[in-house]
Amino acid sequence: MSETRKIAAILVSDVVGYSRLAGADEDRILARLRTLRSDLIDPLISVHHGRIVKRTGDGSIIEFRSVVDAVRLAIEVQSAMVERNVEVPEDRRILFRIGIHLGDVVEEGDGDLMGDGVNIAARLEGACEPGAICLSEDAYRQVKGRLDLAVSDLGPTQLKNIAEPIRVYSLRVGVPAQAKSAKPAEPVTPMPPKKRSSLLPLFAGIVALLVLIGGATWWFLNANRPVAAASKAPAEAAHLSIVVLPFTNLSNDPAQDYFADGVTENLTTDLSRIRGSFVIARNTAFTYKGKSIDAKEIGKELGVRYVLEGSVQRDQNRVRVNAQLIDAESGAHLWADRFEEDASDLFKLQDQVVARLANSLGNELVRAEGERGGRTQSPDAIDLVMRGRALMQVYPTTRDSNDAARALFERALAIDPNNAAALAGDAYTYMYDFDYGWGNPQTDYDAKVIGQADQALALARDTTEAYYAKASYLMQSRHAKEAVDVDDAGLAVDPNSARLYVQRGMAESALGNFEQAKSDVRQAMRLSPLDPRAGLWHFAMGGVEIEQGHNDAAVDEIHKAIEAGYRPFIPYAVLAAAYALEGNMDEAKSALAEARRLNPNLTVKWFIAHSPNVPKAIEGVRKAGLPEE
Repeated sequence: MSETRKIAAILVSDVVGYSRLAGADEDRILARLRTLRSDLIDPLISVHHGRIVKRTGDGSIIEFRSVVDAVRLAIEVQSAMVERNVEVPEDRRILFRIGIHLGDVVEEGDGDLMGDGVNIAARLEGACEPGAICLSEDAYRQVKGRLDLAVSDLGPTQLKNIAEPIRVYSLRVGVPAQAKSAKPAEPVTPMPPKKRSSLLPLFAGIVALLVLIGGATWWFLNANRPVAAASKAPAEAAHLSIVVLPFTNLSNDPAQDYFADGVTENLTTDLSRIRGSFVIARNTAFTYKGKSIDAKEIGKELGVRYVLEGSVQRDQNRVRVNAQLIDAESGAHLWADRFEEDASDLFKLQDQVVARLANSLGNELVRAEGERGGRTQSPDAIDLVMRGRALMQVYPTTRDSNDAARALFERALAIDPNNAAALAGDAYTYMYDFDYGWGNPQTDYDAKVIGQADQALALARDTTEAYYAKASYLMQSRHAKEAVDVDDAGLAVDPNSARLYVQRGMAESALGNFEQAKSDVRQAMRLSPLDPRAGLWHFAMGGVEIEQGHNDAAVDEIHKAIEAGYRPFIPYAVLAAAYALEGNMDEAKSALAEARRLNPNLTVKWFIAHSPNVPKAIEGVRKAGLPEE
């Protein structure tokens, strides 16, 4: 496929809070978006000589030959949205973020665009306030003399997965430009001075910056420092910072380099999805290709805490991949894994290897950061969040560990009320309280789970824990269809989340979509077979098998869940149900006795309240002899 390198103006747009809007009324929001595109956006694209490169669900990537045209279109769209939203309730308004960059791109033969020019525009869009337009310095330089809007200089900003800080300028539609201070040749009678107007640009800049710090980019501006030059080691490496070094091709065939490079590139991308991570960009990492450099030295040069290195070896029809995670401060090896798979479909294999590595590494990095935070004398919000997340990974979950995690998340929120990960973590703990029956009946779980999850997602759309907590709670409270919608939205952001696949599988099972449910659970098993939560994978599959009437298969899966340490009593209750439905009453009564030993308060009423979507399992526990109340 041919490709052409060129300079282009790239505009990336996205709808603010799309998941929330779609969750409230998906059909209406889709209809409104289609109308906006046909009546407003697409005609303006044509007028300003733009080309739609691709639609990204609720957003677009558009190419222009002129930055002026790109900015004019952005201003007209945002101005029109102000008018269209006047009579719309705030919680139903469609608001866009728009990022514009002028830079180098590569055009593929099919018209698709790739390269830093597209990546920077996308990251600028993510850094925008709702209703605003963010320009890179390169784009702003082309239009600064033509703007009639207020401009806020946000200064050099570290954009996610972009190696060097980019100077960002924010345009606010509806706010006029501040007149430039210049000495008039012949002063005329002046208008009375307006004190507020002279401070408006400064005030707007400060407010915009504070909003960004308080939201998603807080993680980078506060916690993650710019990469230091090789001659100057940073005072402290960023939280959850890592470089994925180019994987070494150990095969005799140099042509296999592309496979090793692909693993490196895709793993870099997937790790950058981890909330709060700071991942060195691919271009910087590849400068170390073929070089033998100590991990501690690399850590100092790049300002990272962790170094991932690995190798790929192909032998006939088998591919072996080795990976190891190194603490860049001490040089200690923290984790290692090996995969050996059939090489019949290399692209499929590459995806599988990257997904498994990303899931395993995500768990390991959270654990390592949690230990670091525990050794800190004066932990900041990020340290506290990592410690809380590490506790949430401990299985089986206990009431004490759940309470301890919540205390850490709430300490983090006391420091930074807009910490998306802390909000999601707190919601997560309340979801467990509701699920296990640990909480106070007076607790407003809608506010504690859904409210905090939505708040986290409004601040940072990539907060996977928020999707999971919200979807779990919705399913447990008899809203399986809504749970599936939330899981879908989360998987669109993080397609390698094993937890979201399992959660969606359980919700699909509640809706009677058993084959889809099994497919989702199997995908979780493929993505993260060594996950500390792997017992949940087998428990979920066992639940689907019971609802399908496959009681033998359910018994096998639930035994695997128990062996993996999943939950203290629920698996025994479901195992009792499977045995009873199968007609094996001796085994059913034995399993039920163990369940009631672990939870003497277990009754059919409790089971229905906390597992309302499994009618066959409820029938089974009744048959096994569980008391009604």
